Amino acid sequence: MTTQDIEQRINEVNGTMAIEGMPLDKTDEENLRSILRGEISYQEMKQRILDEYRREDVAHGYV
Repeated sequence: MTTQDIEQRINEVNGTMAIEGMPLDKTDEENLRSILRGEISYQEMKQRILDEYRREDVAHGYV
């Protein structure tokens, strides 16, 4: 997949998310780039994101 293909896909996803009132932020875009480049699998990225939110919940005393 070329850089142009990756950016087109990110723009398409961002457009769809923006319609729903949830545009992508820079971190979201970088995460998508990593997946689309094959640097990390979707499942690995999903686990990283879930782990990050769990740590934040614990740090804030939500859990």
